[in-house]
Amino acid sequence: MVIKTQFLLIYYIFMIGKAVLFSSFNLLALMSILVLGCTKKPDLKGFDLNTWKTDKGGCKNVRINQMANLKALKQELKGVSSNDIVSLFGAPDIQRLSERNQEYFVYFLEQGPHCGSLKPISDAKSVIFRFSAIKLVTEITFQNGAL
Repeated sequence: MVIKTQFLLIYYIFMIGKAVLFSSFNLLALMSILVLGCTKKPDLKGFDLNTWKTDKGGCKNVRINQMANLKALKQELKGVSSNDIVSLFGAPDIQRLSERNQEYFVYFLEQGPHCGSLKPISDAKSVIFRFSAIKLVTEITFQNGAL
């Protein structure tokens, strides 16, 4: 349904653009807003977001109990915007900007040296969300440590 709606909106924009002679910059900006405004809303059945948010950094060892549920939701979370991920899961424990405007959010799943201070390198289990330049989830990995 979202894709059909996006297609219709883009079609009407082009039709209006022909009539009003939008500049290419304005048309591109309007299309970007529409595409980013129509992001996927994930269905996170069985995942306790409140418990997740209360375990900042995984330091209470509560997030690790939800790892299996999170792995099952990997496909559901692909295509979700970075703003929606923050709204759902809370602020990431580590946030990194990479080349070509890719971004990474790291959420620790268990207690580790990072709990005393985020300065030490931690090898605690974590989940990493990778976002494309248009701020949509493209990959979710589970590993020991951060980036």
